[in-house]
Amino acid sequence: MTNYTLIEKPEMILVGIECRTSNNPEAGPKDIPLLWQKFYQDNIVSKIPNKSSTEIIALYCDYETDATGEYTVIIGCPVTSVEKLSKKLVSKIIPASKYAHFSAIGEFPESLISTWNQIWQTKLPRTYTGDFEVYGEKAPNEVDLFIAVQ
Repeated sequence: MTNYTLIEKPEMILVGIECRTSNNPEAGPKDIPLLWQKFYQDNIVSKIPNKSSTEIIALYCDYETDATGEYTVIIGCPVTSVEKLSKKLVSKIIPASKYAHFSAIGEFPESLISTWNQIWQTKLPRTYTGDFEVYGEKAPNEVDLFIAVQ
């Protein structure tokens, strides 16, 4: 089992692009890579105003039920405000919460997939209010994952 630490994180505003998907083999494994491809091909990071960080965030939110149902994925950057947003971008407030913090370290994307598989098998008291991956300076071979918990 992957080790994790519990951490409190403040509210964060995310701006980026989104898709609705699920973890079904015919959905998420196709939809999420296509969203990443669009993010990079369309140079979305350069179109996000008011960035508060150079980190890229992949947010999993608006869960239909839990990890087995549909959810929304937003790939973008944290911002200080949502003023002057292009109509092609979406914004989402990630609520302040307690999170289980995991690190996916190793060859990407295998290490990330492995870490998610381990998270799904834990007995964490998840809230499904918003889970996210942070791609910072050490990415892609080190990605931080934050899972909202009670």
